[in-house]
Amino acid sequence: MIFVNYMLSVYPDITKKFEGEIWRLEIDDKTNNLLLEIRNEADKQVSFASLNIETGKVNFEDFTLDERWLAGLESAYKGVLLLHNYESANAPVHKAVIAIDEQTGETLWSNYTMAFDHLSVNGPVVYSTQFLPKKLYVADIQTGFMIRPYNAVIDTEFTNTITVPDMVDASAIASLNIPIEPYGGFVHYVEYNGYRIVSLHTRGERSLEQYLFIIDKNGGVNKVLLNTDIQKLQPEAFVLHKNRLICLKNKTEVLIFKL
Repeated sequence: MIFVNYMLSVYPDITKKFEGEIWRLEIDDKTNNLLLEIRNEADKQVSFASLNIETGKVNFEDFTLDERWLAGLESAYKGVLLLHNYESANAPVHKAVIAIDEQTGETLWSNYTMAFDHLSVNGPVVYSTQFLPKKLYVADIQTGFMIRPYNAVIDTEFTNTITVPDMVDASAIASLNIPIEPYGGFVHYVEYNGYRIVSLHTRGERSLEQYLFIIDKNGGVNKVLLNTDIQKLQPEAFVLHKNRLICLKNKTEVLIFKL
């Protein structure tokens, strides 16, 4: 990790590196657990991990399903991680719902005839893959029991308290005097609790590089090199959950800052 500039004041409280590329992550609002989908292309193995963003405790890692590759992370809610399989390697269609305890990695239940549709305030909304037209049901996330048919009036969509940065023109942050020229003319930016957070791409010697800047209340600048040897622009480099800034370094390491 590289920190450059003056008055450095913000360092990651939690760091965790994984043996594979972090493909997707979810945060459970109720438990503050970060759930990760990690893919090892060389071994064609997908695994899952659970990390608490408040304490840094790794609840579990290297959790795998019988399906080695065609599986992924669906959602997380009230201490339960929901996983899925894929219909085939050539189709992104999801099938099956597998529920895992976020603390222990224990399989709570699974249903291979259902598929996940979305998460409501009353639990996951699922449907049978064996019948058309699609009929939605609300399931109990702890047991997989079908509670009742989905009702859009009362089963409103669950909204997580995750903040993603805005994409803004680079001229909007000119006053911050960031000593790097943004590539593409835009940056990702958010303000939180007196901090100003910027991620941007810049042209390196042979390829693009991605940096994160955290400017604190006193003007101290913290510069983190997140990725090198990038051939195309990456998505936003960080998210905020409550007072935690979460970002990925080299696609394999989680950095968590307390703001």
